[in-house]
Amino acid sequence: MTLVDTNVLLDIATNDPKSAAWSLRRLDAAAIRGPVLLNAVVYAEFSVGYARIEEVDKVLADVDLKLAETPRPALFLAGKAFQRYRARGGARTSALPDFFIGPHAAVAGFSRLTRDPRRYRAYFPGRSSLRRTRRNDDDPCGTLSIAASTALRPRRSSRRRCA
Repeated sequence: MTLVDTNVLLDIATNDPKSAAWSLRRLDAAAIRGPVLLNAVVYAEFSVGYARIEEVDKVLADVDLKLAETPRPALFLAGKAFQRYRARGGARTSALPDFFIGPHAAVAGFSRLTRDPRRYRAYFPGRSSLRRTRRNDDDPCGTLSIAASTALRPRRSSRRRCA
């Protein structure tokens, strides 16, 4: 099982010129290996581009992304990671989303799919994090490619601009 980070979904949804192709290939590869999941934090971040909850739910269902509940031990670990962040001089006064995504994957034994693994490595070492590496066009692509590349994109009429 793979827990996907918001940046990967947004790369695809916004057709990011630098990262969409990489994110789509990685999402395809993760789907071939097994279920691809997101947690409540990723759901909340991803939903910003949609006007209605039904749209978000349909998009995620269309590409077979499942919402996984964050286990209590992961929430505790998130608090401890944030405590270490603050002790190291971190300026944020509230926990960053990565502090909820990283522990969820670690506690549940999931792989993480992210384009930016730095914070995960700093606070949650020892768990694999799929990340951007050299371009490899020979990556396996499943049937999720076409569905994800179009289904994750919000319809123009319902899309809001984010700051």
